[in-house]
Parts: sequence; structure tokens; C-alpha cells
Amino acid sequence: VQGAEPLLFLDYFASGKLEVEVAARVVAGIAEGCKRAGCALIGGETAEMPGMYAPGDYDLAGFAVGAVERGQQLDGSAVAAGDAILGLASSGVHSNGYSLVRKIVDRGMFRLDAPAPFEPEVSLGEALLTPTRIYVKPILAAHQAGLIKAMAHITGGGFVDNVPRVLPKGLRAEIDAGAWKLPPVFKWLMRTGDVSPSEMARTFNCGIGMVLVVASDRVGAATELLSAHGETVFRIGRVVKAPGEAADCVLTGHETWP
Repeated sequence: VQGAEPLLFLDYFASGKLEVEVAARVVAGIAEGCKRAGCALIGGETAEMPGMYAPGDYDLAGFAVGAVERGQQLDGSAVAAGDAILGLASSGVHSNGYSLVRKIVDRGMFRLDAPAPFEPEVSLGEALLTPTRIYVKPILAAHQAGLIKAMAHITGGGFVDNVPRVLPKGLRAEIDAGAWKLPPVFKWLMRTGDVSPSEMARTFNCGIGMVLVVASDRVGAATELLSAHGETVFRIGRVVKAPGEAADCVLTGHETWP
């Protein structure tokens, strides 16, 4: 979220006993992710540790190295009251909230290989594990065009925890959850798991995977550029002065979910 371009990626795959076909599929998925991000998969480590993992289990980790020109880092210092907040649509649950997802699935005794109740064309497992959207190329294009002041990846903690991290002290992000529709997967999780709107907003991305802060007079240009790169863009809020010194975020409209 600081405007760096990812250059290379390394992975780590560990299991009790290496299953070559499984490992090959995992690495193929990593390679596809690197392709979408425009970075090189330069290597990694595969470890076999008998007794450490149950049969069929594996541990997967990785890290990326990126670079940004000096003076072009996005540190949020340019953000000011009156700026607009844009949201980029997520592809699904992304990579956060799966402890709650598993609890909902287990408690309801749902079969992961059965059709998803909210998307019967695919299985429940496939719908819940839709690959996380990689925003790198559209974001880099917008950053290079000078359109972005700050951005936040909406992961665990949702808007309230993630957006304030990129705001200067004394500013508040006001986000209207009515600016976009809650995707079917989140409606299903909310209803089936009897999850409150506030818990949904703190656990899941709820349909917005990335938040951008742009000048109010650059909203049209940013939306046009990002849309041309295949993104679905929503104007979801604004930056205002905070009542105190600390930066914060206020989410409204989520009370009406689902």
C-alpha cells in the first residue's frame, strides 16, 4: 500500500510427507498469482517434516520484495479533509475471516462439495475459496498517473482497523456501506451464522477489497482508469476532520445488512 512495484516472490511449502501432485498444484497457483502481480517467482523451499503435520496437511507461506522510487512512497501525508474515498470490489472472502467461515460451515453441517446455496453453479468450497483479487497492475497505473494519495487493503479488522492506518492524525474516514451491495457470499455467511453487522464489518471485507483516497476533483479520472483495467469502482466515502487527534474511521449504513 506504499506504491511499491512487486519484483520477486519466494514461497515455503512444508508437509509431513510431500505429495508431489498437491505441491505441483499449489506452486502452479502461486505462479499464476505472480503472473497477475507482474513479479517473478524466483524460488522457495519445500520441507518434509514427518510427525509435525497430519496426513494431507501442509503449511504454506511466502514473501515478496518490491521497489518504489524515492519520493514516490504513499505514506498518507498528502491526504486532506475533503478528499474522496473509493472502493475496489473484492472477488469474495479473500484471505481473512476463515476461522468464522469454518465455524459457520461446521455448525450448519454443510458439505463443501455441494452446490453453494448462494451460487449453485459452483460448489460451496469453490465459492468460499475464490482466489483473492490481485490489484497490483491497476493500482500501479493509477499511482503512476498521480491519482492516489493513500490506500488501504481491507483485511482482518475491516474498514475501521485498516483505513485509519493510512490517514494523518486529526482526520476521519466516513464510509457509507450503502454505496455498494453486500455480495451474496457475505449475505449467506451473515444469515447462516447469525453474524451481527458490526462483526461482519470487522471480520470480512464485505465486498470491498481495497480502499483508495483521491482528491475530490480526480474521482472521475481515477474511476475511468481503474475501470479500464477491469476494476469495479465505488465512491464509498470522504475524508473529514476528526473530533480528536487520532485518525479514525466511521462506517455507516451497514446496519441494514443483509
